[in-house]
Amino acid sequence: MGSIMGKAMDDNLAKMQAFQLNTMQMQLERQLQMQNQMRERMMAMQISRARETLNYFGAFYALVAVGGLGATLKRKTPGPILPLVPLTFILAYQYDMAYGTMIQRMREGSEHIISDEYNLLNLPAGLPTFETIEAARLKQKGE
Repeated sequence: MGSIMGKAMDDNLAKMQAFQLNTMQMQLERQLQMQNQMRERMMAMQISRARETLNYFGAFYALVAVGGLGATLKRKTPGPILPLVPLTFILAYQYDMAYGTMIQRMREGSEHIISDEYNLLNLPAGLPTFETIEAARLKQKGE
């Protein structure tokens, strides 16, 4: 009688463990999916922000260019258009960020760092452990 009861309990335990494993796996998959969707939304916001910044900076650049060219023609000296030199580099950077391949180059650079220079990503003093977190919590609490 005891072995029949024990076998049934073992079967139920195995089913419960399989159910818990399946539930944990599904929860992890959902968390990964949520984190990826949040990352995608943040990237989209950054690209959108870069495009909006480009619009404002492009208008500023055009204003400086027209004013500088007008002043240069009036004064017959190239001084008023000199600010266009650094502003052109800034405009090119903003354009590359908004519509160019900068994000692809950044991704490739990141992949290179992860694969070939992983030691640069190590945290000082290593990963926190439960013990270090608990010790800090107790210390802050005054225990």
